[in-house]
Parts: sequence; structure tokens; C-alpha cells
Amino acid sequence: MSALWIPDQNTITSSNLQAFINRVKEVTGLPLEDYSDLYQWSIEDRPAFWQRLAEFYRVQFHTQPSAPLINDSMPGAQWFPDSTLNYAEHLLQQRDNKTALVFQGENGRRRTLSYRELYQSVAAAQQGLIAGGIKKGDRIAAFMPNCPETIILMLAATALGAIWSSCSPDFGIQGVLDRFGQIEPRLLLTVDGYFYGGKSIDCLAKTAQIQQNIPSLETTVVVPFANPEPDIGQINTLNKNSNAILWADFCQPSSKSVSIIPVEFNHPLFIMYSSGTTGVPKCIVHGHGGTLLQHLKELGLHTDLKAQDTIFYFTTCGWMMWNWLVSSLALGATVVLYDGSPFYPEPATLMDMAEAENVSIFGTSAKYIAALQKAGVKPASSHNFQHLKAILSTGSPLLHESYDYVFQEVKADVRLSSISGGTDIISCFALGCPILPVYRGELQCRGLGMDVHFVDTTGSSLTEAKGELVCQSSFPSMPVGFWNDPDGNKYHNAYFNEFAGVWAHGDYGELTRHGGVIIHGRADAVLNPGGVRIGTAEIYRQVEKVEEVLESIAVGQEWEDDTRIVLFVQLRDGVTLNDQLIRKIIQTIRSNTTPRHVPAKVLQVTDIPRTISGKIVELAVREVIHNRPVKNTDALANPDALDQFRQRQELFS
Repeated sequence: MSALWIPDQNTITSSNLQAFINRVKEVTGLPLEDYSDLYQWSIEDRPAFWQRLAEFYRVQFHTQPSAPLINDSMPGAQWFPDSTLNYAEHLLQQRDNKTALVFQGENGRRRTLSYRELYQSVAAAQQGLIAGGIKKGDRIAAFMPNCPETIILMLAATALGAIWSSCSPDFGIQGVLDRFGQIEPRLLLTVDGYFYGGKSIDCLAKTAQIQQNIPSLETTVVVPFANPEPDIGQINTLNKNSNAILWADFCQPSSKSVSIIPVEFNHPLFIMYSSGTTGVPKCIVHGHGGTLLQHLKELGLHTDLKAQDTIFYFTTCGWMMWNWLVSSLALGATVVLYDGSPFYPEPATLMDMAEAENVSIFGTSAKYIAALQKAGVKPASSHNFQHLKAILSTGSPLLHESYDYVFQEVKADVRLSSISGGTDIISCFALGCPILPVYRGELQCRGLGMDVHFVDTTGSSLTEAKGELVCQSSFPSMPVGFWNDPDGNKYHNAYFNEFAGVWAHGDYGELTRHGGVIIHGRADAVLNPGGVRIGTAEIYRQVEKVEEVLESIAVGQEWEDDTRIVLFVQLRDGVTLNDQLIRKIIQTIRSNTTPRHVPAKVLQVTDIPRTISGKIVELAVREVIHNRPVKNTDALANPDALDQFRQRQELFS
């Protein structure tokens, strides 16, 4: 297989990764010649790797660690024990007039903040927190769009050692309560409303209900977002104990510096949430030190982010990519924030923004790239992307055809890095690399310091064969634990039940002969007709080739003592599923895979259920077609879509 992109010598020698290799060679004398050598060393001597990384990026320990690692086990490993530091301090190092944040809303609003203005804004917001008695360990919740105030209060809070948790304002009331209700926040940050798809959507009524149902909330801070002077009286009217205040009144500008509280390496920084489609979401706690180190590694070495770069990721505050993106401030880059529909007012909206803001690293979802292709958008012929050096994709496996589309219709000379990890580790197991080629359908490499393997049911490692993704050794960004899980049982059961002492991530894929990775889907959604394991992404890749199909979802149906594949397809407007189109879909799948991949049934739907972060939910559909309850539909962006899968007569024959 020939590479779609190969780094030239200047790209390699000028990369942060090559500088890191050179530094390690200089300090250790190790004969490291390429990424493979570096990766192998990072696995064989993980304590030394993470220590060298901390030195390379000048991590500011207030108290030095007694060792890089003790008790090297999973769970239970202690990275950088006895050390203290603060995540926020590293993001607030720069205080000059360089642009730190650029915000664009779908309604055309644009704002910028320099690093100096960001620091001053954080200092003012922090005075509001201090006046409210917020201290180390208190929880701060944000029901916010992706705008500067969200970052400002996060930095103000985490600098004090308070714990941050956020979700986007498109969550339903129950979805918010299922998350924030578990962690008992003292303060809620929210907005009066937000824009999506050309509509203004009110948040004040939701906010009043949230405050009414979370007794721990003492203060609600409202950022004017949809209206310059919102009426927040209704919040106080509905709640006798409410203390709702506007953002401008909460912040207290002063000449004081940002107060930085040194905290333990594993002191909770972020509380994040599992998708919650099979029950109440798990509250996953990530620490200051592990998050910082992983993000410095991934942004600095794997993404090759430099201070002169402008980075964008299309994300909401309810997805871990927001936390990942914000960490770019630690490297002095300019961070572009966008809030709204990526297709409003037209499909090329984000492409226009990337050109206008001179974005050099553009991140998005695999679904967005596929949707651009389906919409016939050809940015290479209409946009100037002279600054664009990398495109990142995550959320689901990037289709082979999407690789072709990017290089043919977006930019021929760009590093396309599909990345894969998750909220569970607030980072990636496999991702990009500036000094390695890009191959069609492959993630470029396993992450440094991440002992990733694909294993069979006995736990034996596989190469060029499909298996479950595991990490066989500890790493710093493992969760500190789950909230309200004092004995650690929920945490242990989530990752360590399948293979003792080994992190089982739940993805299904393979390691290629290039050292790259292919993800075939979620392990718990793997199809098993006739005992043959098939990743759903293998089917989606083929269905996407059919012009009439916008999107599809495949599930296994229990049928006659076996499992049969049922494929549901969402078609373009005006297209109806008929026998001819079914034959075309089946023939496309059969010709490019195996007869085992061919669905027994192909059925039409007008919508496919997905989480609020945009991931399709095979497990929920599987439960519905078997007439079993879906435990938490509030985790879905479009729960009504499930109705199309219930009691389908075609599934009874």
C-alpha cells in the first residue's frame, strides 16, 4: 500500500517530535533513529519517558516528585508521587498581546482575546469565585456553549484547586441532572441562550429547573450570549434560594494576579461523563498532572503544535475534545472556538472560517468529513489553505473514502491524522505523527508511552488481525477514579474485569504492518453472524460508497439460534428504499468484504439516534429491536429517532 502523504525532510527536522528525539539521545545516549525506536523505548522505560517529557516541556512542579512512578500496576499506579503542580498555571504562562482565543458564532459574531486579556479576565473571574467562598475541592459546573467565558472560568476555578465539569446547552434537563446532580456543584455557569441552525434557543427556563433540582447550587452565573441584556429574574422567581447573577457583576476586576494553588499530581481537575446510554453516566475523574502531561505529549509531539500555530477543533463543552483543545494554550498557540451548526448557513461554513483565521491545525469528526463529501463541497477549488498543515479526525473511524476525499478535494499536501481514544483517558491510544507517512484507512501510530495491543479472547497479542484494544501497562492519564465510588469497584469493573491488570478499552481493531492502527468499531457493538466477528465500521465503509445513502447503522439481531445483521439506512431527500437500491447496497458490501458482512435485512429510517457528541448508538438500537428498554434516552441528542426501530414488522420474518 502506497502512502497518501509522506513528510519531507524539512517537516521532519523542524518537528517538535524530532527535537524531542534529539534531546533524549543527547541526555541518555540511546540510539534512537525514528519513531519506532522512540515508541519502543517509551514503552520499555515508561518512567524515564514521562520524566523526559516533563523536562522537555518544562512542567512546573512546586514540589518535585520523589520518583516518576511507584506501584506500577493497573489500577493503583502512582505517577509522580509526592509532587505538586497546577494545570491552569501552565495555560496562563503567556501574558503578552499575542492572540490566545478567537471566537466565532454561527450568527457571525467574532471576538478575540490576547494572552494578556485572557489572564486579566481569569483574574477577575477568580475574584468572583473567591468572594463566593469557592475553595480547593469544590465543584464548578458549566452548562455552556463553546465560548471564551467557559475557558475563563475553568482556568479561574482550577487555579484554585476547584474541580471543573461541563456539558453543552443542548443537553436535556434530565441529562444535566444525571451528570451534575451526582457531583453536587456549588456554582453553575450558564448562558441566557444559544444559536443553532439559525435559531435562538432559550436556556433560562432550563437553568431555573437545573438550579431547582440541584440543592448544592449556591450561585448561578449567567453569561449574556443570545441577548446583550437578558432578564434573569425568572431564575430567582422560581427558586427562593436562588442567587443568579450576570457575568459582568460576578467578575471583579482588580490589579491582583491569578492565585495559583499547588495541588497533588492526582488532585481532581475535570469530572467527565460516559455517554450514559446504558444507564446513569459514570463520573470519570481526571487529575491535574496526568491530563497536563498527556495533552502536552499529544498536542506538542503528535500534533506538532507550535506557538505560531492556530488550532481549531469543532467540539462542544460536553466532549473531551474541548478539554484537549483548551490545553493548546499551554503551548502558546492561538485557539479558535466555534459555536453553532457546522453546516449553517451553508456546508462550507467551517472551511470559510479556517481560511479566514489562517488555521494550521483543523480538527473535526469523521462524520463531518463524510457529510462534506456527500454535500459535494470541494474546498480545494474555492479556498486558500496555505497555512493548513494538519487535519485531525475523531469520534468514529474515518472511512477509507474520506481519506481520498480530503487529499483530492480539501488539500493534497496535508497530514490527515485520524485519532482514537476517549473520555475515559481524556486522550488517545492511537493518533497522528508528523514524521510518519499517512496510509489510507490507518491511524498513523500508537501513542508514546501507551502500551497498546490488540488481543484475542485469551488476551494474546495480535498483529494484522482483529482483536480488542487493550493497554497492558499503566499511564499517567488513567482516571483518578470515579466520583462516588469509594471502594473503586465501578472503576475496576469498567476497565479491568476482562483481563486482570490490563486496561480493556472496548474498541475493536488491529495493528498494521506499518505500526499503524485500524479501528473497526466498538467491541460491544461487534456483529457476530455465524460466530464470525465483524466490526460495524467495516460495513459503514462500504455503505458510504452508495450515493443514495446519507448514513447507516448496523446491529445484530438474535435470530433462530444465531445472529443476523440488520442494516438501517438514512437516504437522501426524495430517495425511497426499493429492491433495486437494496441490491445495490448488498452488492457493494459483498464485493468489497465477505458474504458474512452482507445484512439479512436492509430497512429505511429517516433519522439515526446519536449521542449529544454525535456518535451513533448501535447498542440502543440493538436493545430497541429486541423490545428491551433503553435505560437513559436523555443521553441522546434525538431520542425520538428510536421510535423508527420499534416493532418493525420486517424484523419478524
